[in-house]
Amino acid sequence: MHFSLTEEQAAIQETALAFAKERLVPHALEWDEKSHFPVDVIRETAGLGMAAIYVPDAIGGSGLTRLDGALIMEALAYGCPAISAYISIHNMVAWMVGKYGTPEQIADWMPKLASMEWLASYCLTEPGAGSDAAALKTTARKDGDSYVLDGTKQFISGAGATDFYFIFARTGGEGADGISAFCVMLGTPGLSFGSLEKKMGWNAQPTRQVIMENCRVPASALVGGVAGKGFRFAMSGLDGGRVNIGACSLGPAAFAIDKARDYMFERKAFGKVLADFQVLQFKIADMATNLEAARLMIYRAADAMDRADPQASMYSAMGKRYATDLGFEIVNEALQLHGGYGYLKDYGMEKLVRDLRVHQILEGTNEIMRVVISRKVLGGNRG
Repeated sequence: MHFSLTEEQAAIQETALAFAKERLVPHALEWDEKSHFPVDVIRETAGLGMAAIYVPDAIGGSGLTRLDGALIMEALAYGCPAISAYISIHNMVAWMVGKYGTPEQIADWMPKLASMEWLASYCLTEPGAGSDAAALKTTARKDGDSYVLDGTKQFISGAGATDFYFIFARTGGEGADGISAFCVMLGTPGLSFGSLEKKMGWNAQPTRQVIMENCRVPASALVGGVAGKGFRFAMSGLDGGRVNIGACSLGPAAFAIDKARDYMFERKAFGKVLADFQVLQFKIADMATNLEAARLMIYRAADAMDRADPQASMYSAMGKRYATDLGFEIVNEALQLHGGYGYLKDYGMEKLVRDLRVHQILEGTNEIMRVVISRKVLGGNRG
């Protein structure tokens, strides 16, 4: 067992981090302040192979691993976690199309997803179905050679600004087996959006309801061409989403540590710089240690997915829970180290605290992560 990156992985990480520092860091505070979704900058990542990261190259993707993806998300999140998290969502949709789409769907959709000509949104959560996703109420009724969708999706990242909506709807009876997945394009009659949600963080990406009222799509929009498989699609995507949102907590934590370290050498109190106070030395030591521990958990989970480890779901849940909790704790401690200045917008610490708070909620709350883990442990199936 070794813990060093390969030359290729180091190059991938370096490319993503350089992009984050050049194209995201200088603008992140302004995008947050103005609630601006920088579509032009996001699309630049497609040219770096970051729009279909773990889609096989034979069908138009980059053919990289889940660990490669985690490295990319961590590095991009150093610049802005809201942007990195959206790119993760786009990649989840691209992977699902590549994994479950028919050959015709892959040929039609993948080039535009991989180039980010189409930006994608993932539409599972509903006003009354969050953690209990199998209880979703959106329906898709077969009508000749079409399906008619009716229902509302909640908390959808990119909604209204994106082009391709991967929507889960009920084609059958109650429960998971009655759920299917559909592609619905922006501009489809009957597709509309709620008002912009006013959020605590993640202001650099829009969040709206996605509303379908007598929204008619061709039968060819049924992902995979077979009804009743949608819930399996959704759950298979969540392991990767959990690894990625954990990775999106690592980058901001590293940024916060860098900023806190610089501040500790600039700021003086009682005649010496903050870095000379042992109590603050211990605090920064704990922050760095916690970041490294969380990083190892995420890399472990990503590697388990790449190896198709039977326990990959458990490791993903562990990594997501651990990294998002510690990531939030680290940026909050960095704010504290800045004292009153940390509370000011200009220093960027309060933005990170606001952005990372939601990471403990999405892709399955950290309470749900504990359910996933405990079922594995208590069921005796850890392996």
